[in-house]
Amino acid sequence: MSGGPNRLALFDCDGTLVDSQANICRAMEQTFDGFALAAPDRAAIRRIVGLNLVEAMRALVPDGEDALHVKLAADYKRVFQGLRHDGLVEEPLFDGIAEVLTALADAGWLLGVATGKSDRGLKLCLEHHGLASAFVTLQTADRHPSKPHPAMAALAMAEAGASPETTVMIGDTSFDMLMAKAAGAHAVGVDWGYHDAAELIAAGAGLVVSSAGALPPHLETLA
Repeated sequence: MSGGPNRLALFDCDGTLVDSQANICRAMEQTFDGFALAAPDRAAIRRIVGLNLVEAMRALVPDGEDALHVKLAADYKRVFQGLRHDGLVEEPLFDGIAEVLTALADAGWLLGVATGKSDRGLKLCLEHHGLASAFVTLQTADRHPSKPHPAMAALAMAEAGASPETTVMIGDTSFDMLMAKAAGAHAVGVDWGYHDAAELIAAGAGLVVSSAGALPPHLETLA
C-alpha cells in the first residue's frame, strides 16, 4: 500500500473482541428491576448490543416515552459502573483475538475500534487486556450517533488516514454491517457474537468467519 491510503481493520468490541453478554444482561435486568419493569429476556437483550443506550432502551421498551428511555439509559450506566466497582464485570477476549490483533499489526494494518461502549468503558476494557496502545483510533457512543449511522467509521478512517476501499469493519451484529456499508467500507461478520450469520449477510457482510484466526487471510483479499 506504499504511497496510498492506510489499511484499517476496524473492530466492534462487545461480541467481537470481548464476551460481555453476562455483564450486559445482568446490568439490564437490575436496571429494569429498579424501575419496576419486567426485564426483557436475555435473547432480546443480546439483540440490542451495539446500539447506544438510548436506542437500546427504545428497542426494548418501544411503547415507552423518550424520557423513560433516557432515564433507563442513565440508570444502566450507574448499575454497570456499580458492578465494575464491585469486581463483578468480566469481559474476556474471545479465543484467538489477541493473536489476530498482533498478526494484523505485523502485516501493516492499522487497528481501530467502533463500539456502542462509552469512552470510559472501552478504556477500562482495553487497559485490562493490555491493549490500550494497540489501536490508533477509538470511536464510542459518547461522541457519535448510534450504529448503523456511519459517523464512527467515517471519523475512524479520517484519523487513520484510510479510505473506504482500504477499511474493513469487523463485527458481530447487523448494526456493524450496515454501518460499514453506509460508510463505503468492507463488512466482515463474525459468528461468535450476538447476531447469526444469515442476519449478518442480509445486512451486507461480504463474508462471515467462524474463528478469529480466519480473519487475517480473509482481510488480505479485501484491502
